Amino acid sequence: MKPGGVVRARAHFSPPVLWAAWVLLVTVSSCGSSPTTPSSAAGFEALQCDGPLSTGDSGCHPEDDLRGSGVDFHAKGYMFSQPFHLIVSYDWLILQSPATPIFEGDPLVLRCQAWQDWPLTEVTFYRDGSALGPPRPNKEFSIAVAREADSGHYHCSAIFQGPGPRSPETASSVPVTVQELFPAPVLRATPSADPQEGGAMTLSCQTKLPLQRSAARLLFSFYKDGRAVRDRGPSPELQVPAASEAHSGSYWCEATTEDNQVWKKSPKLEVRVQGPSRSGAPPTPKPSPRKSAAPGTPAAEFPRPLPPPASPSSESAGHPSPLQAPDPHLHHQMSLLLKQMRDVQILLGHLVMELRDLSVHLKLESRKGPAKQA
Repeated sequence: MKPGGVVRARAHFSPPVLWAAWVLLVTVSSCGSSPTTPSSAAGFEALQCDGPLSTGDSGCHPEDDLRGSGVDFHAKGYMFSQPFHLIVSYDWLILQSPATPIFEGDPLVLRCQAWQDWPLTEVTFYRDGSALGPPRPNKEFSIAVAREADSGHYHCSAIFQGPGPRSPETASSVPVTVQELFPAPVLRATPSADPQEGGAMTLSCQTKLPLQRSAARLLFSFYKDGRAVRDRGPSPELQVPAASEAHSGSYWCEATTEDNQVWKKSPKLEVRVQGPSRSGAPPTPKPSPRKSAAPGTPAAEFPRPLPPPASPSSESAGHPSPLQAPDPHLHHQMSLLLKQMRDVQILLGHLVMELRDLSVHLKLESRKGPAKQA
């Protein structure tokens, strides 16, 4: 049974109206009814006026649980608190939640509040209809480090120990949203993730805090191929004054709060340092010394090396060959290909020599066989 039915009011008051509403609520509470007929389950201690209102140095401020992070209102020498949503409920039991926004890493405290703070027992808290634990006498439910997964619709149920109904009472559900403190960072390379050898490169770990938490401080770490390149520091940038082949690899960064309660990692970024362009062809490897051929056996001929690329004629001056193309990366790849082809040529030569020696050995063995039989 609820006291005299349920009356709910949700309003977004402007500062002057909020002050008038506060006076009205205090007036109504002073004319309150008998203890068994509560006029409201909302507590008035959350709205207190500290100091005179006639100067600009002091004003009416909410308690800590209603203190916002925005800019206060100033008008004609008066300073007013931030407006907020006020819910008046004629219920035996309500669930009190923070009035300020909750972000990742913040503590979250919910309170199952009884009319006139009467004692409760067998208090149970729920999220999205599921119990968050067994019944207990504690009227508060807290999460030390809130996550986005903790968002949902919360409510509580309890049994009054003192005055009030003896049957279990259930509070209406309250939506609780845990907001993202900052998105996962993105690692970017400037001027490019494929810098030329010897050139400068800057890696930036990019993310952003919300306006309400713009004063918070993030620390950044950088990693390459699973190893830390730079431990946590305030700068979101990693400077590479002169890139070399050793700087090639898979990079990512991590952003974390100073208390290490919230940390997020960026996707990987592949960095490939390009070698300098070379005009000349790579040196030709020296062939291994040849084995002496058996007497009477014709010498095996090695595969002849590939002819050098023909120089462009005057007619094709406007169309350079691939080896003379201005792309240094393509020139480097073609040079490696020629070197590998020459290595294969040498290996084939050795293979021909081995096959020749094996053939001579087999012929000698075949001649010795009939001689022994005779």
